[in-house]
Amino acid sequence: MSLPFNVASHLDTALRAAASALGLADRGFEPEVRVADPAHGDFQANGALAFAKREKQNPRAFAQQIVDRLGDLTADFDLSLAGPGFINFRLKPTALLAWLQTYDSEQHLQSGAATLYQGQRFVVDFSSPNTAKQMHVGHIRGMVIGEAICRLLAFCGAEVVRDNHIGDWGTGFGKLIWGYKNLRNDQALARDPLEELERLYKAADAASKENPATLDAARAELVKLQNGDPENTALWNQINTISAAAFTEIYRQLGIRFDHQLGESFYNDKLAQVYEELRATQIAEDSQGALVVFHPEHARFKTQPFIIRKSDGASNYASTDLATMLYRAEHFKADAIAILTDARQADHFEQLWLTTQKWFTQTKRRLPRFEHVSFGAILGEDGKAIKTRTGDPIRLKALLAEAEERAFALVTEKSPELPETERRDIANAVGIGAVRYADLAQNRSSDYVFSWEKILSFEGNTAPYLLYAITRIHSIFRKIGLTAYDSAAAQGATTPATDGELALARKLVSFASVLNLTTAQLRPHYLCTYLYELAGQFSTFYAADKVIVDDPAVRARRLLLCQRTLIVLEAGLHLLGLRTLERM
Repeated sequence: MSLPFNVASHLDTALRAAASALGLADRGFEPEVRVADPAHGDFQANGALAFAKREKQNPRAFAQQIVDRLGDLTADFDLSLAGPGFINFRLKPTALLAWLQTYDSEQHLQSGAATLYQGQRFVVDFSSPNTAKQMHVGHIRGMVIGEAICRLLAFCGAEVVRDNHIGDWGTGFGKLIWGYKNLRNDQALARDPLEELERLYKAADAASKENPATLDAARAELVKLQNGDPENTALWNQINTISAAAFTEIYRQLGIRFDHQLGESFYNDKLAQVYEELRATQIAEDSQGALVVFHPEHARFKTQPFIIRKSDGASNYASTDLATMLYRAEHFKADAIAILTDARQADHFEQLWLTTQKWFTQTKRRLPRFEHVSFGAILGEDGKAIKTRTGDPIRLKALLAEAEERAFALVTEKSPELPETERRDIANAVGIGAVRYADLAQNRSSDYVFSWEKILSFEGNTAPYLLYAITRIHSIFRKIGLTAYDSAAAQGATTPATDGELALARKLVSFASVLNLTTAQLRPHYLCTYLYELAGQFSTFYAADKVIVDDPAVRARRLLLCQRTLIVLEAGLHLLGLRTLERM
């Protein structure tokens, strides 16, 4: 019987069973299985040390008691003890071969990974642009991180609901409608509708600040919209339609999709329930005319109220977000909710979650898990927010177009003999992939500096490097007249034997642990780092061990390692949203 996909989980189960056999099932023993330093093994369990110390036992002696009950594992692992009770597990070559033979396609990798979150429903809220505004470079982080998280969770068995919570309501629409009626340029509107809408809002906002009468007129337009005035409602729908078309084009370029696009306006008729229940449960109270929630048990929020209805009776982000939490819990029946925004909104979402916990507890509702998936800013090489030379935000549409043109120049320089259509297709995959990967490869909590030279480099942890690594493996199979996925190439493969073969096989088996870590923390950079290390491990193997040799068994096992590396690299990049290539 072959090893399961997730070897670390398999070891965790065995260690818990061993502890149970010692009568420790209810004593809080945690195996703490993790990928080990290669010098010690493939996996290491550190839980015996902490448990023994807590129980005032000798850690090494306790660890030995656990090991003595792991006899079933010795068919696949060499077991050893290190230091004061660390249990090391090294996969035997026969077990490595069995794993590689079992997980022979992206589909089989997914079927193995699917047990991680099977039966769980995640609502992932990402992108969330505001209507009547063009997307700029700052929008890309939430988009590509959100898409990667959705793909990763679905790959690992979750049912994922993708929701684009669009900003399509609020006080700004009064100014925009006033501007549309009074400042509109019909030719500009026909030529570039979203550009004109953005100009109109800025002009109306400036006019409102200069002239109180204009501000009053804009407010009157908003009241008419909120009261269902047919003309203003039609304009509001037109503005949203124009915005949606522009957003959709960007999403198409980036391969991003949504199951729902429920804007703020969708929740207007659901706000009364929020106010009523929070007041009835005494979670909310009146303060200076507003309805607010205090969280005095948290030092940061002792004097910082969570305002859920403003003093003029208007709703705000807090009221809409609370209604959204309720809808996702009750309508989507979410087991977990993840909302992606930049880190500047951390306080808002912490207060939102504190309020939701109290509200759902008081009303005896099932409480889903929640995570605010925050991310840092994209900086220019001067260390400040990235902008154009004129000081305006860089439009995302322009950034993606520039990425493709820069990649096309690189491809043309390296492979001028390819037809232009093929070079354009390669440039699309490389350029868009480079922008996307540059973001995902960073720890999302950190700011990062955007550099064209760095993200398009064929050296280092970049999309071009990984895409080229994939095409190199494809070229190996082309040279022998086979496709990279031809199962005949690896028939008769023997167990890995050389240092290079064993190290590469072990790296491939750790893919499952990386998926576990990446999805547990919703941080795609862990997967990026793994793929970069895997590509490096393959290069080391390929330099040391000639693949196309006369011995059929050796040739087969090395082609097997090439195939499996290719499959994992491609699967990993697909999970990150990149399109892979067979030649560059």
